[in-house]
This record gives sequence, structure tokens and C-alpha cells, in this order.
Amino acid sequence: MEVLFFGEEIPSFLTKTKVRQIQDLGQTILNSFEYFVTDKKGIRQIENLIIAQKMREELLKILDSLQEGIEIADEKGEIKYVNQAFTRITGIEKDERIGKNIFEVSPKGALAQAISTKRPVIGYRTLVGGSMAEVVSNAVPIIIDGLLAGGAVVFQAVTDILKISEQLSRTQEMLESFTQKLSELSGCRYTFNDIIGTDEKLLYAKKIAKKAAKSDATVLLLGESGTGKELFAQAIHMESKRASKPFIKINCAAIPENLLESELFGYERGAFTGAIKTKMGKFELANQGTIFLDEIGDMDLLLQAKLLRVLEDKQFERVGGVETITTDVRVIAATNRDLKAMVKEGKFREDLYFRLKVIDIELPPLRLRAKEDILLIANNIINKLNRRLGKRVKGLTPKAQELFLNYPWPGNIRELENLLERTIILADDQYLDEHHFYGYFQEVSEQVDSGKAYPIKNLAEIEKEVISLALEKYGRSLAAKRLIAEKLGISIASLYNKIKRYNL
Repeated sequence: MEVLFFGEEIPSFLTKTKVRQIQDLGQTILNSFEYFVTDKKGIRQIENLIIAQKMREELLKILDSLQEGIEIADEKGEIKYVNQAFTRITGIEKDERIGKNIFEVSPKGALAQAISTKRPVIGYRTLVGGSMAEVVSNAVPIIIDGLLAGGAVVFQAVTDILKISEQLSRTQEMLESFTQKLSELSGCRYTFNDIIGTDEKLLYAKKIAKKAAKSDATVLLLGESGTGKELFAQAIHMESKRASKPFIKINCAAIPENLLESELFGYERGAFTGAIKTKMGKFELANQGTIFLDEIGDMDLLLQAKLLRVLEDKQFERVGGVETITTDVRVIAATNRDLKAMVKEGKFREDLYFRLKVIDIELPPLRLRAKEDILLIANNIINKLNRRLGKRVKGLTPKAQELFLNYPWPGNIRELENLLERTIILADDQYLDEHHFYGYFQEVSEQVDSGKAYPIKNLAEIEKEVISLALEKYGRSLAAKRLIAEKLGISIASLYNKIKRYNL
């Protein structure tokens, strides 16, 4: 074998003797290697060594990435390995620990016990290292071919365990809250096909709503109670790119002011008395979907400011929380109140008003729609109720139709639907005649028979009169008011607000 150098001459610092020694050594190594690699067994051993080395390196990487501290010693107690978490928890560096004897540095520890007794030590609590951190340890002896080869201990700081336990508890609470809320939510049932009628004002509102559905713009639905604002909100959602995502409704008038904030934005555990676990709000549940804020005009001024921030920045904090939550929600709001007048009176924020009415859609009351719409809607409701209630009502008689056409329907479509549902449940006839509505249309019927037109009043007057008559008929107890609210198709909170507004 010859040693080759780049250049014509051998470097001056190498004597002939040294060159010969290098050549002899090189030849010996080459001969040994040549003999080794020609042997198939030797080749397999090389491959196994390489694989074993790679596996060892990967194992050490895994051990160093764990959050639990790990320490390994041989059968004599000499410490061979500690991972990075060991140093983090104990405050002892690797070079200060490796090579030491476990029976000297920690004679009463879990690892020393496992090696000396050749038995596992589970759940051993002690203080370790210069940090005197309290840890919980599990140690096991390492037995190979029936002989003790050493031991290993895995431990975790109690503070880490408590943190993980708390995080797990919070995650579980959030999951329970989410599951509960999700089960309470009803999916969208209505599309634009469910909005029926031939009235020009209705068709225009429907046209604007369809265009609004193609964007993420905030929509403000205006109209009297019962005109179909929620139906429009659901139809817009179902026509939008968010149709497969949640549609969450909340009635701002049905929830007391002091609870509405936590319903909208959720709360952290301990935020107030009774808040025993974290709860997600409607805005979190509606993420990537649509939230429908009904009766937005009844929202408190302070809460309006928080809602404005969500609309502008898409961010909020839970009640009692400090973490800022980002949400991607399309907002549709609705009200039967004159928000513009409320802004002038200082009862509604002007900036929120303009933020909400990016696209405003006014829904006509039933009394101002084309007369044929009343019968179209009535027949559609009858068909739906037949399917739901298992009935076979075919429709209204001409006399019943006359009553329907001459009644002003202060409660709009909701009143019409409630009246038909109650009547169909109690009726056994195929057609609903005027006697089925005895008492309900009595005053109207008398005026029709006498040739008098039904007096047209504004909505406030009609609403005040209906509520006043209902209070006289059913009384003022809580049970009576709940019955009145049910009959009028409004919440008990809305009824209380109207009683206060009209001084009844």
C-alpha cells in the first residue's frame, strides 16, 4: 500500500520512517476491514450497529422532549442518563449528576429503592434538588435475562400536575358547556322558499335579503312583532356561505340585563356567585356561523359598547376573564322599535346603530300587505299544522275567510299561526268556519255585519288595547302574565316591558 499526497514531493515534516509506519498501519486497517466486510455475518453486525445507534439517538431525542424528569442508573447505582426535564425540575445540571452514585446522592429516593429491592416504586412523593421541588415519582428496576441491569425513574413536579389537572378540568367544563349548548340549539328550518306572499313590499324585502345573503355584511331587520324577522334571518343564513355552520339566536328582551352579557360572551369560573364552571357564550358557539340578535333595541347601553367592539374588532373577553377571544361571526339583528328615535333620545348608541344598519330591511305588517297574502299564509300554516298534528283540515270557509281578511292582525303572522294552531287542535271538522273562532273575532264580526269598517289604529294603540284586555281577562298574577305572553307569542320579559311602557 502506498500513501498518496497531493503534489510531487513528500512533506518535509514526514521522515521516511514515519511514512513507512503510516503505510503499514493503513494496510493493516484495510486488510482487517476487507476481511470483515467479506464476511456476511460481519456485514449484518455493522448494519445492526448502525440501526442500534440510530435508535439510541432517536430514543434520547424523545426522552429529552418529555415534560417528565427521567433518570437512569446501572446495577451499581452509577447514574448514566438524565433528560432536560430533570434539570428543569431539580435545578441540577446534567454534568453535575451523570457519573454520580444514586445510593450516595439520593439514597432514600425512588430510584435507589427500585434498584436495591428489585421492585417498582409507584407514587413516591419527595423533595428533589436544589430547588427542593416536590415531585411524584415512579421507579422500576431494569431486569435483563433475569439479572439486574439497573433502574429508571420518571417523575413530575406537583405544580405541573396541578396545572395539567386544572387545564384538563377547564377543558372538560368547556366541552360539557359546548355539548349542552349545542344540544339546545335548533338548526335552521327556513329558507326563502318559506317566505310566501305576493305583496310588493314583501317581495322587495325578499330581494334585498337574497343579495345581503351573498355577503358577510351586518343586516338589520325592522318590523313589528310577528312579521317574520327570524324567518328572514334564517333564510339569509341558509343562503349564505355560512349555511353549514351554526345559527345561534338570542332574544335580548327575554333575558334580564344583568345576565345578558354572560349569555352573549360567556363567563369564567368564579366570575360571580353561582359561576362554578366556565361557560361559552353565544358568540363563541356561533363562531364561523351567524348570530341572530332579536329585540336588539332592548339592549343596555353599556352592553351595546361591548357589542360594538365585537362588530368592529371581532374580539371580546368572557365575564370575569382576561383572555381576549377572537370570533368570526356574521351578525343579523332585529327590532320592532324605532332605533333612530332612540338614538335621538340617547337610549341607543349612534355608532352601533350605523354599524348594524349596513343593510337594513323593513318587513311590512300583515295588515298592510296584499289581502290575498293573508289567505295564502293561512293555508300554508294549515298544511304545516296538519302534518305536525296529524290533522286533516282542508281550509277556511268563505265566512271564516271574510273574518280573516277584515281583522287587522296586530300580532301579525305569529298571531295568525297561534290562532290556527289552537283552533285546529280543538276542531274536528274538515273546514274551519266562523263558529270555530267564536269570541276571538266577535267584535270584528259585529262590525262587519253592521257594515262598519274596522277602525284603523296605530300599532302602539292596538298593542296597548290587546294587552289591557288580556290583563282584565286573565289577571295580573305571574301565571296569568305567562299565559298572556304565550297567547301573544312574546316572552314574559317583553310583556313586562310593554306593561311598563304603556303604564298598564
